[in-house]
Amino acid sequence: MRRIFFFLPIAILLSVSCHSVQSVTSLQYTGYAIEKKDPVDSGMLHFLQPYATSMNVTMNKVIGFSNETLSVKQPESGLGNLMADCIRDMAEKKFGKKVDAGFINQGGIRSYLAKGNITVGKIFEIMPFDNLVVLQQVKGSVFKAFLDKTAADGGWPMSAGISIGIKDKKAVEIMIAGKPLDENTVYTIANSDYVANGGSNCEMLKSIPKQDMGYLLRDAIIEYISNISSQGKPIEAKIENRVRNVN
Repeated sequence: MRRIFFFLPIAILLSVSCHSVQSVTSLQYTGYAIEKKDPVDSGMLHFLQPYATSMNVTMNKVIGFSNETLSVKQPESGLGNLMADCIRDMAEKKFGKKVDAGFINQGGIRSYLAKGNITVGKIFEIMPFDNLVVLQQVKGSVFKAFLDKTAADGGWPMSAGISIGIKDKKAVEIMIAGKPLDENTVYTIANSDYVANGGSNCEMLKSIPKQDMGYLLRDAIIEYISNISSQGKPIEAKIENRVRNVN
């Protein structure tokens, strides 16, 4: 029998007077198992039903179709390419400027796209976090350090127009728009705010100014797929040697 547990925290506060600052001195948890044999609160079910119905309508909305199952793997994958192209293309539209490359951190993709209809709920499974699309202008030397980080991780999804080789956990043979990376050139890259703020150990990006329009990456994916679907096209993603291992 499957059990679901939830925990109720009990905090003990230390207070000296009505004007003192209260602080937590200890924290304890009590676990309660929720099992099928427990009685159902029909009143609560009735209260939640309208919200559940509305949520199901939203989550079951079909926004596209895929002719094949797309999953994520390293160093490159169809789903990773799709999402990286999405963040770059939608960033260009929303910010109104040319973006040299878009990236998705490898650990940020939490599911796959099965063959068939693509629903809003499925996009929430793939991207459950409320991460924002942000732009940064980075000098080539910083960009190289960032690409080295992606290489050390085994390869991150990156948009069309950029390619790297991975050798000894370093990025090599880096090409951007058909040209080798120039460490003195400033490039515009699209990332999630999580990565741009130093997440996934990307400290080299943390101090660089960010352009943010409050545009959720998840919303970008939904809009991107919906735009393709509105043209009567299925979702397609190919392996293009954007990221490859070099012997």
